[in-house]
Amino acid sequence: MLAFALSLDAFSVSVAVAAAARSPRQTFRLSWHFGLFQFLMPMVGGFAGRGLSQWLDAYDHWISFAILMGIGLHMLYESFFGAEEELRREKDRSRGWTLIILSVATSLDALGAGFIIGLRFQPGLLVEACVTIGVIAGAMTFIGVRLGRKMGQKISRGSDILGGVVLVALGIWAVLS
Repeated sequence: MLAFALSLDAFSVSVAVAAAARSPRQTFRLSWHFGLFQFLMPMVGGFAGRGLSQWLDAYDHWISFAILMGIGLHMLYESFFGAEEELRREKDRSRGWTLIILSVATSLDALGAGFIIGLRFQPGLLVEACVTIGVIAGAMTFIGVRLGRKMGQKISRGSDILGGVVLVALGIWAVLS
């Protein structure tokens, strides 16, 4: 259940950016990176210790907010003031820094979960939990990309707007929750 809950951010973001994902390689990159980061962040959290956990617990929602808002607002800016529609469709958000930033933003909550798992349970359970979280996040991202592609084909012109709005909403939700 924890793995499923943690993967919902990756699922939502993958739906939002999937309209630009046109190939199986892009789907693989998104699924692999989101799953990998969802695996690594709780592992890092589990080993980091109590002091860092207390600091991040107070600010992780603001970090998520800033990252998701920045990317979402940039997507909205591109959709209204960017290049022609064909160039917008060619933007590959499954590469480079955008992919890394999205991977980190969707896995910050997994970092916090890792702190709790690492502090309260045996080390073997941390590895098992991280593998489960990573695999489920990768699968949910794959499903999100597939769903996002179908939605993107139906609303192709507004896909960047939809993606930007979803990311901004996730950023706001991170602060409110």
